[in-house]
Amino acid sequence: MINWYPGHMTKAMRMIEENLRIADTVVYVLDARAPLSCINPNFESMLGSMPVIYAVNKAELGDKTRVSECIARLSANGRRAIALSATASKSTAPVLNAIRELCDEKINKALLKGVRKSIKCMVLGVPNTGKSTIINNLCGSAKTVTGNKAGVTRGKQWVRVNERLEVLDTPGTLYPKLSDQRVARRLAYIGSIKDEILDTYELACSLADELNELYPEAITSRYNIEKSTGEECLQAVARSRGYLLKGGSADTERAALALIDDLRRGRLGAITFDRVSEFE
Repeated sequence: MINWYPGHMTKAMRMIEENLRIADTVVYVLDARAPLSCINPNFESMLGSMPVIYAVNKAELGDKTRVSECIARLSANGRRAIALSATASKSTAPVLNAIRELCDEKINKALLKGVRKSIKCMVLGVPNTGKSTIINNLCGSAKTVTGNKAGVTRGKQWVRVNERLEVLDTPGTLYPKLSDQRVARRLAYIGSIKDEILDTYELACSLADELNELYPEAITSRYNIEKSTGEECLQAVARSRGYLLKGGSADTERAALALIDDLRRGRLGAITFDRVSEFE
């Protein structure tokens, strides 16, 4: 069973709930490789009717067709969904435009009272989806700490984007019990769960099985091996890469690390695990 909910996440959830009272809108960051798996039910119950923009980040790593289907599913009930790659300069301009549009009514009501309202926007999501990177892109400079692993942001941080917009960076937060292990595995594949608590070998076997079901060419073309699953796949990857132990046996642990790393770095091609039909 994969589950990770350290103490700082409990504290973060309380902080998020308190600050939602003063926020005008939310940018909800999802990973394009598992956008629907990234949706935290605890957040959904807190948000209510608040204006929400789903920022489907790392779009360059996702399957365009499946990402488009997820975007369509998320763009309902007055909410917006936007695919982007936050590491690309000025790629968050559509997010900024959506914030302005969704908060236009509040801004105009304040102007009628002679007040130039500053919009407060909370940025939230599960770990390692790129929340801090999106904020830095919005600001045009590095104002928050980023890192390609879970748990980099631990506390809240208000950042001024311009004279009319402030954004709150929040820690990546999961839900206390990952009861759907399919979702838990996908979050682990993309680095939203701390690697140190995972069984890398078992995770890589599951990854190989899921890739061979959804994108059978991903592994075969990357490693020049025949289609196989689980342990047999890791054996083939190890031999293809020359990962051998003393005596010539396959180093499947090293192959497991390589497979997961290749997925995260986009070397296996454009992949999106989630299908809308799975979340109906």
